[in-house]
Amino acid sequence: MFDTVLIANRGEIALRIVRTCRDMGITTVVVHSGVDRDSAAVRAADHRVNIGPADPHRSYLYPPAIIEAALQTGAQAIHPGYGFLSEDPDFATICAENGLVFIGPDPDVMARLGDKSTARRIMAEAGLPVVPGSDRPVSTADEAAEVAQRIGFPLIVKAVAGGGGRGMSVVRDIGALLPTFRATRAAAQVAFGDNRVYLEQYLYGARHIEIQILADAHGNVVHLGERDCSVQRRHQKLIEESPAPRLPADLADRLAAHAVAGARAVGYRGAGTFEFLVRGEDAAFIEVNSRIQVEHPVTEMVTGVDIVREQLLVAAGEPLGPSSHGWARRGAAVECRINAEDPNRAFVPCPGRLTEFTAPAGPFVRVDTHAFPGSQARPEYDSLLAKVVTWGQDRDQALARMRRALRELRVEGPGMHTTAPLLAEVLDEPDFVAGTHDTTLLDRRAEPGRAEP
Repeated sequence: MFDTVLIANRGEIALRIVRTCRDMGITTVVVHSGVDRDSAAVRAADHRVNIGPADPHRSYLYPPAIIEAALQTGAQAIHPGYGFLSEDPDFATICAENGLVFIGPDPDVMARLGDKSTARRIMAEAGLPVVPGSDRPVSTADEAAEVAQRIGFPLIVKAVAGGGGRGMSVVRDIGALLPTFRATRAAAQVAFGDNRVYLEQYLYGARHIEIQILADAHGNVVHLGERDCSVQRRHQKLIEESPAPRLPADLADRLAAHAVAGARAVGYRGAGTFEFLVRGEDAAFIEVNSRIQVEHPVTEMVTGVDIVREQLLVAAGEPLGPSSHGWARRGAAVECRINAEDPNRAFVPCPGRLTEFTAPAGPFVRVDTHAFPGSQARPEYDSLLAKVVTWGQDRDQALARMRRALRELRVEGPGMHTTAPLLAEVLDEPDFVAGTHDTTLLDRRAEPGRAEP
């Protein structure tokens, strides 16, 4: 096992990784930008290194500074968390060239899965059902029109290198295809440095179901069950839960088998998530996230498996721990993402200093956060402040505890708004309570009576 691990991230995920490393007796190094010098993760780390200014392209997205910090502090491995460089195969290669272990899949696997059109093709060849769409990136308007004619409307234009809900645009008719195609290519170039896009059929009214997998270098591939991530805004998740409500057991088993088969097909190693759209009894693969997910605590709460610990074991060349093989789901868990955003103004971010931050507590409540009174929601970074997770013997109990937890949460500051009030309302939506909701829930709340396209 490693003696020292460098954490190339910030916020709650950096603190989360520090804690598991401490449990395992591993020394931690947290790199940080100048504005994060007093962050919770930096305070908790054994060592800290300033790697640049607030601009993430000059700090958290700047490999030379991160590599230099690892070499100077004697770290043997780098944990990228999620976001930033976590799915960058070039960064993983640079780590290897400098004698450092990248805690994640091999670079070639990441490259193939990170190209979402290539991932679709690989998974189709492995026997997974895929959403109808283009088999390769679409580069011209004529190609886009040809694919649209074949798969029909509505469709969705997706960035090949997209992630985190960005780089996606829904098209409902032929008149909107060309301008949306051009706009999405331009946005993808700005966001990801890659303007390639592909087209998929848009499955209106589908559920977003994902399967957590773990794989080691000894031939072991296991799944840890499913999560429902259907409550979304702009394709970004706000509420996640496990098990997925009202998902037939045979369908859940089928999705898990697909995920394991897909992982084996590419020689996957580490933690990853296979994502599917489900409508009725039909399911289709959409993408793989080759990293730990924001919503991983939901799975940890119902399985008792520390996913970060498993990542560290696998990266060190050890087999998956016994708990990951013999897990049994117990009860239900729900996670709410508390973002510094104003839901009443199209979820515009609300950066600023927190004058109050009081996290909920009590029986079976987990809060992963880097926020505290006096800390800041920075405009340069993601707006996530905290993840509130509750567990119950069944879904009803987990939801009751979440309602209580959101009432206890206090986040104050000049101009500060969060997603918490909206999420509290969603928890009482009849469709959500019944477990019959899908990815259109928030759209339908915003536009009552909205019809299927």
